[in-house]
Amino acid sequence: MTATSPIPISVEFFPPKTPEGVDKLRGVRQQLYTLKPEFCSVTFGAGGSTQEGTFNTVRDILAEGVQAASHISCIGATHAKVREQLGILKAMGVRRLVALRGDLPSGFGIGGEFHYASDLVEFVRAETGDDFHIEVAAYPEIHPQARSPAADLQAFAAKVKAGANSAITQYFYNADAYFRFVEEVDALGLSLPIVPGIMPIASSTQLMRFSDACGAEIPRWIRLRLQNFGDDVASIKAFGLDVVTDLCLQLRAGGAPGLHFYSMNQSAATLEICHRLG
Repeated sequence: MTATSPIPISVEFFPPKTPEGVDKLRGVRQQLYTLKPEFCSVTFGAGGSTQEGTFNTVRDILAEGVQAASHISCIGATHAKVREQLGILKAMGVRRLVALRGDLPSGFGIGGEFHYASDLVEFVRAETGDDFHIEVAAYPEIHPQARSPAADLQAFAAKVKAGANSAITQYFYNADAYFRFVEEVDALGLSLPIVPGIMPIASSTQLMRFSDACGAEIPRWIRLRLQNFGDDVASIKAFGLDVVTDLCLQLRAGGAPGLHFYSMNQSAATLEICHRLG
């Protein structure tokens, strides 16, 4: 793959909470389908709290003729519950899962019959064989709850050994962190595609809030520039497009196997970035 050749893309959505949101997302998807995504993934709320909305959105994407990947999380879940969810997804025609530990619903203890995402991957493989392509999460800048970088790498390795086919990373703005992570995984003798997750920048307050919550690093120079723009939304968006397009160019030139866009149920930024990438 050269720096200018096309690169496979995929897009993530979250399940809308209102009928208006469902209609809006349908329009957003139609715009993003012009990019011919390899698949579209749909997130799954803490403790399965959005299961109905997630599965309905997955069903809509499949009906529109696009491959859909459902997120599935296991924290607080039972084997029976996950077995039921796998049966529903398989019957719908889903062939790809994003298997995550997931967040606890607020006010809940750890509970459930799974403790780690690797437990979920192992269970899905035991229950369904090769029926699903399993994606797992990767953290180039280290999971915020990891005891150490080495422990985080071992946790990732456990998911791969349990049967993951490929990985999607948490978003980042430092390409070196991604390339270093890929090298460390290779050094463990693990061979799988690790697709960088891409977060377009549309709002500085939203980005800061997300990044503080998930442990994604915003480089100081980006943070300061965003703060300097204040409430100038047009400048923030223009700057964000330049930064993220440049990041994607670096990733493509370095051999990243694809790009996974966190769309936030919007189309404009992802469309523009992909247009700039050609």
